[in-house]
Amino acid sequence: MMKRTRHIIPALLIAAVLFGTGCQGSLSEKPPVHLNQNMDFQERFDPQESNDFFADGRAMREPVRGTVARGFLKEDTAYWTGRNESGTFTDNPLTVDMALLERGREQYEIFCSMCHGIAGDGQGIIMTGGYGYVPAPTYHNDLLRAQADGYFYDALTWGVRSMPGYGTQVKVDDRWAIVAYIRALQRSQAASVNDVPESER
Repeated sequence: MMKRTRHIIPALLIAAVLFGTGCQGSLSEKPPVHLNQNMDFQERFDPQESNDFFADGRAMREPVRGTVARGFLKEDTAYWTGRNESGTFTDNPLTVDMALLERGREQYEIFCSMCHGIAGDGQGIIMTGGYGYVPAPTYHNDLLRAQADGYFYDALTWGVRSMPGYGTQVKVDDRWAIVAYIRALQRSQAASVNDVPESER
């Protein structure tokens, strides 16, 4: 009995290997076995498909007029646009603290420093590397110091002159954080000894 079993097991293994390799590469006209159908055959319309149910014959429908996606109801005009109801630029609507300034520094160094420079002096690597770009302005002039926070937010969102807009890349909160950091840069370059705490002079 043991001798017979000793020969049967290797024979079965060889047969299994031959069977498995013999099936590879064969073509079949039958659909593949799909045990879990899930929602493969749901009743739905594909994009651009027609639908006789509607008068215009389209399956794709326009959103109901006046509907707004969750989280995108832009009631706070100053926060979303940098302007007040009359259209003039506003101050930063966020509370400026060290956490906001740190976030602003991080985002500024990612999106702004290559042109405007680490110090905001317009001497970023793109401007000093001889690439032929229109020079970026320094933030440390009277014209830009006098601008409202909303001006910088607007420029960040939509761009200004040859600068592209970053509204699709930088979140609203991060844009305001960058504005706060630009203000910190401006103050750092125009500070006097009186701006330094007495204990650190």
